[in-house]
Amino acid sequence: MARELEMTSVGTLRGALLASGLMTLILTAAPALAQPVPSVSQYPSHDATFDGGVTGHPDIVYSTVIGSRPLGLDIYQPKGKGPYPLVVYVHGGGWERGEKRLAGTFPNWPQTLASIAQRGYVVASVSYRLSGEAKFPAPIIDVKSAIVWLRAHAATYSIDPAKAVVWGASAGGQIATIVGASCNVASLPPRMLADAATHPAPKDAECVQGVIDWYGVTDFKTQDAGPPPAAEKGIFTPSGRYLGCEPANCPVALIESAAPLAYLTNKTPPHLIIHGTLDRQVPVRESIGLNDALKAKGVDAELLIISDVDHSFVAATPERGYEVNKQVMGRVNAFLDRVTGRK
Repeated sequence: MARELEMTSVGTLRGALLASGLMTLILTAAPALAQPVPSVSQYPSHDATFDGGVTGHPDIVYSTVIGSRPLGLDIYQPKGKGPYPLVVYVHGGGWERGEKRLAGTFPNWPQTLASIAQRGYVVASVSYRLSGEAKFPAPIIDVKSAIVWLRAHAATYSIDPAKAVVWGASAGGQIATIVGASCNVASLPPRMLADAATHPAPKDAECVQGVIDWYGVTDFKTQDAGPPPAAEKGIFTPSGRYLGCEPANCPVALIESAAPLAYLTNKTPPHLIIHGTLDRQVPVRESIGLNDALKAKGVDAELLIISDVDHSFVAATPERGYEVNKQVMGRVNAFLDRVTGRK
């Protein structure tokens, strides 16, 4: 079993949003905050130019579900003709909140995503239905639908439809790992594209070539352990609101279907899993268990356990937080390059 405990840093990028007339986003080197999630980095209502000639296309609607809001995504497109591998980011927030322009202690997530695009990737950050709008497996269906939509529109955004990686944090990690492991699973199909006649999707368009999981839930049997008191029959936890029942009281089949372990095969794509030892929301043992299960299937998996950081990579000091952000983004970039064949 390949496990790794690292305490040093490797490379990331961090930026600040400038309130200029063109709303240009420029990379800076300020340290990340070792604090809870910062306020949203505001994205302009029109295309924006990021450092290195990356173009940001905000709030593109990829699907509209009857009775729900339009679902959108932000695209970060590098300059040049490409085609470029696709990276799809899925935000966290306990399945009940969160925003596609926020991630943990990164103070300017759009600029961080743009920095990946600058290296030769098309990056999409997606929204999905939250637990107040729809229960599991709705977010899985939504993210698969976004991946299919992006591949169907590959020519418009310089995407290489043969290469895609899905990446999620926390609740988004649970979504990303299931998306990655459930290629062509009949019970989790993407929706048919509204413009399929003019933008047909390629074969196996929902399937990805790599998965990045940051501190994601991988086993609901370990979440919110223990039934609620006998007098309490309601739903009280984020997991319960997502599943429609408290995990301790849910049918076993539902609990198992909401975890990636149920879908793993020897054809599951490579995984990069990163987790902090002090995580009080999702125990690090969940990532260790996922890594073990992947290895047992013969799947290429990397596990990075980072000492002394909590959920969302929250650290004791701003300096340590900055080092951790650099470290994890360095590993993300290296993994992306390896599984997509980028030089």
